[in-house]
Amino acid sequence: MPDLKELTRRQFFMSSAAGLSAGVAAVESRAWSSPRGANDTVRLGLIGCGPQGTGDLARCLKDPKAQAVALCDVDESRLGQAVKRIGGKLDTYKDFRRVLDRNDIDAVIVATPDHWHAIPALQALSSGKDIYLEKPVGHTIREGQLLVEAVRRHQRHVEVGLQQRSGTIFREAVELVQSGKIGKVSRVHCFNAWSLASGSGRGRSETLENLPDGPPPSGVDYDMWLGPAPKRPFNLNRFHWNYIYFWDYSGGMLLAWGVHLIDIVLWAMKAKAPRAVVTAGGKFAIQDPRETPDTAEMLFEFSDFVLTYSCRHATSFPAGSPRADHGIQFLGDQATLLVNRFGYQIVPEAEQGEPVVSSKDLDNGAGRHQLGFIESVRSRQAPVCSIEDGHRSSTACQLANISYRTGRKILWNPEKEQIINDQEASRFLSKKYREPWSLG
Repeated sequence: MPDLKELTRRQFFMSSAAGLSAGVAAVESRAWSSPRGANDTVRLGLIGCGPQGTGDLARCLKDPKAQAVALCDVDESRLGQAVKRIGGKLDTYKDFRRVLDRNDIDAVIVATPDHWHAIPALQALSSGKDIYLEKPVGHTIREGQLLVEAVRRHQRHVEVGLQQRSGTIFREAVELVQSGKIGKVSRVHCFNAWSLASGSGRGRSETLENLPDGPPPSGVDYDMWLGPAPKRPFNLNRFHWNYIYFWDYSGGMLLAWGVHLIDIVLWAMKAKAPRAVVTAGGKFAIQDPRETPDTAEMLFEFSDFVLTYSCRHATSFPAGSPRADHGIQFLGDQATLLVNRFGYQIVPEAEQGEPVVSSKDLDNGAGRHQLGFIESVRSRQAPVCSIEDGHRSSTACQLANISYRTGRKILWNPEKEQIINDQEASRFLSKKYREPWSLG
């Protein structure tokens, strides 16, 4: 391997591109089942018409042979907004089962709140439909395990919405790590950081108001929105985007955002699972009704490296880092690589050369990932982010949350997918479901 200080920028990118092309070819060579015709129309249903789900569908429809057929959401206002954005002749439902009953739908996008990911996805697999499944793959580790089993059993195509895997920014960064160009990596650090004043969108960084319980908005089937979650009075703090901050429905910003970063780490480091996880944190910056921490540090122990993840809602940018509210630092013994959705840069160790900055024509995967899903539904090529990939990344984050909720270090058996010698912590691997809902 050439010394970094002797490697010109042109040589650097040419060698990276060659390795990247080989890696992509290896992925694309694995087919699942018989392909369709190249011009076959892929008919889509959307379950969950929030901004993420509607955006996923709109990106899929940039393929001229993708067709939106039906939309489903428990909130009539969101259904109406989605119909207006997507356009065309669309059937609408409040019950996702009516979408799955239709034989004229080839694939569905599941973009519901996290507690509603597994049940529609499992039923979609049983009905013979392919799925674009938003992350995390399940609300619990057990849900992810069942989804992996069901995908293998039904032999359907599932693409997990960890779209950075399709981004040329991240593909190049992963190839650089795996090729050894930054040397031996012994530590990786990920971060998300927002101040109380710099959030983009309601709920990301802003303090939740202390709102009283009350009636749900007109046109909302709140009992269906709760679904398998415990019955409780409606409160706007726990609805739509803000649901991510409550354990009944999600797992905080770690599972809403951090899973994207940890997914790239597992891919780049060719790692399947940590052997131990410990989390420290709490509600230190924001005193509001949320249950998940506003400040947390997570440590993941692997056999040959350590991963840390920092999440906070008090300061916008970590000290000493470029002005980005997220990122991954791969610390090698020859150089450090920092990557985020804006690009990457490599800083050689001990000033052994000039920093290398990624090309501006790279992308972060938004749009490319959804279009890739449509094409792979036709071709039956292996997904860019398989259900196994998504389950592993979700599991790492869920273990960190279990450590936070129990207040202790979690030891993990990756082969058996079991917590070691801790019955109390093992209770969090699954959950109870409110009748009549179940995973069966």
